[in-house]
Order: sequence, then structure tokens, then C-alpha cells
Amino acid sequence: MKIVTRPYAEADRLRWLEGGVHPLLARLFAARRIRSAAELEQEFSRLIPPGEMRNCGRAAQLLADAIARQQKLLIVADYDADGATACAVGMRALRGFGARVEYLVPDRFRLGYGLSPELVDLAAAMKPDLLITVDNGIASVEGVARARSLGIATLITDHHLPGESLPEAECIVNPNQAGCGFPSKAIAGVGVMFYVMLALRAELRQRNFFKSEDQPNLASLTDLVALGTVADVVPLDANNRILVAQGLKRLRGGRARAGLAALARAGGREPARASCFDLGFVLGPRLNAAGRLADMSLGIECLLTDDEARAANCAQELDRLNRERRRIEGEMLDQASAALEELAQTPGAALTLFKAGWHQGVVGLIAARVRERVHRPVICFAKADSGELRGSGRSIPGLHLRDCLDLVAKRAPGLLLRFGGHAQAAGLTIEEKNLEKFTTLFERVADEMLPGEARARVVETDGALEPAYHSLQVAQMLESQIWGQGFPPPLFCDTFAVENQRVVGERHLKLRLLKDGRRLEAMRFNSLEPLPSRVHAAYRLSVNEFNGLKSVQLNLEHVEVK
Repeated sequence: MKIVTRPYAEADRLRWLEGGVHPLLARLFAARRIRSAAELEQEFSRLIPPGEMRNCGRAAQLLADAIARQQKLLIVADYDADGATACAVGMRALRGFGARVEYLVPDRFRLGYGLSPELVDLAAAMKPDLLITVDNGIASVEGVARARSLGIATLITDHHLPGESLPEAECIVNPNQAGCGFPSKAIAGVGVMFYVMLALRAELRQRNFFKSEDQPNLASLTDLVALGTVADVVPLDANNRILVAQGLKRLRGGRARAGLAALARAGGREPARASCFDLGFVLGPRLNAAGRLADMSLGIECLLTDDEARAANCAQELDRLNRERRRIEGEMLDQASAALEELAQTPGAALTLFKAGWHQGVVGLIAARVRERVHRPVICFAKADSGELRGSGRSIPGLHLRDCLDLVAKRAPGLLLRFGGHAQAAGLTIEEKNLEKFTTLFERVADEMLPGEARARVVETDGALEPAYHSLQVAQMLESQIWGQGFPPPLFCDTFAVENQRVVGERHLKLRLLKDGRRLEAMRFNSLEPLPSRVHAAYRLSVNEFNGLKSVQLNLEHVEVK
């Protein structure tokens, strides 16, 4: 591992300084190649117009016609936070427009991902006129065909990468489909659904649907959009940052949905101080726990209820599921660590792991943890029904995981029963008897696709942090900004003397560091490896709160021994 400093143009830094920006933020913005204040605009009016997303207007017409005819709409959700929030956005907006709408979410352990023919058969029992997929559907060729055969129309809203053939749906809204010029290709599934609802409101206005100025306030749904966007770890480009900023404003202003506020409190966080960290590491995991271990319907109900008592009950159950998820993840991670130690040689270009007792809903988290250790693309499998294995993979910069799996599928037709995903994360299903064949071919294809320079772990930081900025005020200023994937939160690096270290909470190290005669409190999470007396470390500045007192804390993420 090599810790390096992210470069920046001095002219950009000076431009920010001259504009009155804090000196530290000036350096951080310049290093992220943000050259104008317009790129940091957070006003709702600065969003890319819905008309720029292909078929958004067509979807609005389809939905407006269905509402006018009082047809029954059925949202087909997904079982992660992006899918759950997209479902909640659709349910709330469509109900506000007077639609007859319900939702259905697949059981990941029986039906797997997306609009499968089996899920369509379940949906048919609810007698819908139109199926609306959220955060899924772009790969559901067979499912859409099954719906068509039953006389059920389909509207697909998705953001995943399309395959070679598209479903024959009535309408597909996906910024990543061919011919769509929407600039924000990084928008999450919840963002796509939000855009469709914006277009629908515009269509209904044109039809003089609303009898007064009392129209649904779609901006009130941005707290849901922010949660799904951050939890899905999509790049926070300018458009996504606006959506997240608007959502955080609602949370901090006490105007969030009852379920989001309850989730924050269940995680010990105050909504008034909500940050991107809270969305990604407090609310998101609790919402995801329902889809990983049980039924995402619980999570969706938490997002749909306006009853604070009901929201609190849902949030407490989600918190319990999240604690159970952490326990399972810890056991699986120990087994994965043991498997790594048993390897005869260091991993090649990619790594595949499987244990018979692993939980389907948690293998993606294990893949992410192992990837961090070995700096290689990793796929972890768990047993499914009928002799199948379901896998979840995480990649590293330099290897597009979905494209890699696509090449594997082309070279061995029939090996992958199903697959889909993004550049950095993907899912797949294979027959258990083909695990060894898949492992060999996956590593071979990854070896061809992964550039040599991408195999060396390089940690980009923002360099050293001036002693005066090791303060609570600066930590709070940084937390108030919109950081995330593609717009990375500040990561600094310095050399410290390690004055004291002890284990806390079974898996973490609490540290006291010394630099230039100044003592600094620090944590190294999920690591029990003792540090030497002197280290070069990459760290984040954070706000620690204990017994109502706030203090600045360094969270060490990467360590080089000096």
C-alpha cells in the first residue's frame, strides 16, 4: 500500500480563497477539480430538467392515463435501500396524485433479484393493470414477456447497465440506456423514480388535473432520495449532490419523514445534525438489514408511515435486525479471514470465496471487506435453492465487474444463470457444481482486464493537516459538506508517535497519538493489530460525542509503518 497526496491546481485554490471560502475547503475543492461555485450549487432549481431523461415524458403520459382511468398500479420494488426508498417515493407521490397503487417486493431468498416470471405470477394475483419497476427491470426480459402474456403492461425505471437486449416494456426510463443524453449517468434508482414523478406532475399540470394550488410537494420527498442515493454508493456528481443536500436540509430542519427520523434515533444520531455519514452508515445499514435478513416490506413500511409511534416500532425492529446482521457478518468475516490464511499463495487477479453456511444476504458485505484486505475484485457465494449458488461481488478501480462477468458469460454460455450490476458491484447465480469452473474463468478474465497499475493499492489523501485545523470546529465544518462516492470526503495523512493503544468494543483500537507535542485522540475501527511506536497514517477528522460532550477525533483508515 502506498499513501499519496491528491494533486490540485494552485490557481483553483487561489480562486476559491479569493471567493471567501475557508482555506482548508479551498484546497479540498481544488483537489476535487471543482472550479466554479456553480458546481457546488445546492438549490432545487439547479437540477437537470426531467425532459433530458429519455422516455421520462412518455412514462408521465402512461401514468397520467392510468390515473385518469383509475387503473391499478403495482410498484415492483427491490430489497436494498435504493429500491426501498424508490418504492416509497413512488408510493407517496402516486398516492398524492390520486392513483390506485400498491407495491410488491420479492423475497430475495426464493425469487432472487428483479422482475422474474415467478414474481410476475405473484403480482398477477393482485390484478394490476400496470407494473412499475424501481431500481430493477432493465435485465428482466423474461419477466416482462411473462407480464405481457398475461395482459399486464410494464413501466421500467432503473439505473443499472443494460444487457444486449432490452425487455419489451411499454416504456423504459434508464439514463444508462442507449440514446439517453441525461448528463448524470450516476443517478441512483430512487433518483430515476423521483424524476419520473417530477415529469408526471408536469404532465398532470398540463392536463389541468389539479383543481387548486394545493399540489403535492415533491421536494418533500428529497429526504428519501438522499438516503437511497448515498446508501447505494453512486458517485455524487453535481446533480446527485443537489438531491442529497436538499434531503439533508429536510432532515436537519426537522421536516423529515417519521421513519427516517426514527431510524436516525435508533442509531443514536440526532436528525438535526444529520450528515452523509449518517445516511450511509447509520440509516442505510438499518434499512438494508430488512432486505438482507428478512423482508424489505418492513423497511418500506417504515418509510411510508406518518405515524411516529409506528415509525419508532419499525425502526427498533430494523435496529434489531441490523445487530443480528452485524453478528452474522462478524462470524462470516472470521471464516473468510481463515480462508485467506489457508491460501497456498497470494490471490491472483481476482478472488472467489464460498462457505456452505454463509448467509445470502450478507455475502456482499463480506466481499467488500475482503476486497479491502486483498485489493482485488472479490466474489463471495452462499447456497441457494436447487443446487444453486448466489454470489455478490465487489471490485476495485480498474476493473468493471459487470463487464467482466459479461465476458465470462460469453466465453462459457450457460455458466452464469443470471447476473447484473455496476462497475464496482455485481450479483450472479451459478450452479454449485460449476463453482470451480467459474473461479478459474473469472480469475482468467479479470487477469486480462485488470491493468497492472491498478493492482497496487494506492490511497489518495489530501496531504497533511495543519495543527490549527485539528479542531472540533473544523471537524464540524467538514461534516456539514456533501461528500461521497466520486466526491471523496477529506482524508489527511501525517506521521504520528503512538503514545497509547487499547482494544475497545472487541474489534477496535482506541489510540492516543502525539504530533509536534500535541496529543490527539484517535480510533482504528475493525482492526486489532497493534501499531508500532511510530506510524504514517491516512485519517479522517470526525466529531466524537460521549455523554453529551463533543470532541474532535482522528479515525485512522490506512497505516504505513515508519
